[in-house]
Amino acid sequence: MIDQLEAIFHRFKNLEEQLSDPEIITDPDRFTKVNKEYGKLRPVADTYLQYQDLTDNLATAEAMRKDPDPEMREMAQLEYEELREAKTELDERVKVMLIPKDPEDERDIIMEIRSGTGGDEAAIFAGDLFDMYKRYVDTQGWKVEVIDENEGTAGGYSKVVFEVHGDDVYSSLKFESGVHRVQRVPKTESQGRVHTSAATVAVLAKMEEEDININKADLKIDTFRASGAGGQHVNKTESAIRITHLPTGIVSESQDGRSQHKNKEIAMAQLYRRIKDAQDSAAASELASARKSLVGSGDRSEKIRTYNYPQNRVTDHRINLTLHSLDKIVAGNLEPIIEGLQVAENAEKMKEGI
Repeated sequence: MIDQLEAIFHRFKNLEEQLSDPEIITDPDRFTKVNKEYGKLRPVADTYLQYQDLTDNLATAEAMRKDPDPEMREMAQLEYEELREAKTELDERVKVMLIPKDPEDERDIIMEIRSGTGGDEAAIFAGDLFDMYKRYVDTQGWKVEVIDENEGTAGGYSKVVFEVHGDDVYSSLKFESGVHRVQRVPKTESQGRVHTSAATVAVLAKMEEEDININKADLKIDTFRASGAGGQHVNKTESAIRITHLPTGIVSESQDGRSQHKNKEIAMAQLYRRIKDAQDSAAASELASARKSLVGSGDRSEKIRTYNYPQNRVTDHRINLTLHSLDKIVAGNLEPIIEGLQVAENAEKMKEGI
């Protein structure tokens, strides 16, 4: 463990030197990349220095335990015990810090929310989820860009697709994929009865062009007229895009965007993802398939989380976490749930020895 910390510290110092290199300073792209990595390694580098200091103090205290003076030995013993306890706590922190991160955690995302079982109330709930995520995004200083939205007949959305741009977006929102269930008295209910409805959430990490080596000559791009409901921009122009990667036969298309340019961007992001999945090992491909299957059919029984309004309760069924603060969570305070899921993920990685 200490060897890993030391290696990261040396990398940190190397990056620090690079940030003073005129050749890198005058290259905005390289400088941004180096500075970003430098910032991410700083907490580990600080922990390494703290670890070194604690180890040195512990060695000193241990030596003083052999002092011929009884009072000095007693003081040294107390200090030694305190330092041992501090080192045990620091060891646990270091173990978590050294867990390999998902390489996609830093990416922006495309998120889709669809109404599931429950008719008009499901669409209203989908709108509530969208508002909840927008509030959370605001607290993080990120940005939302709506790609497509189909409003429900009684409010909310039958579908809303949007991108979230910022730092480490996927690391926080990747856990949201799945069926979200709501229990409450719908606005459309005249008898005051509690109903159960559902909405599905899908989260896709955005792939960038530089992530995958694709020869533009290997792409066949077709335009066509979008079909189905989708607002005024649909069905009037050939704004939908279909991209075929000729060497592999992999096809991706999009008609959700408001313009041909946006549809091309979405289709390319999907194509990068599919080609990357195809190029990965069997294990990685299985993981990608598992991600894509998270949403399910939208049936209430497949829920990952329940929002119970009468009891002001939210339960995430994957980690058996129940919070009686629904009002705060729908207002955008998702940290308690996200942190719980991240801790569970880290614990699973540590258990598997990843």
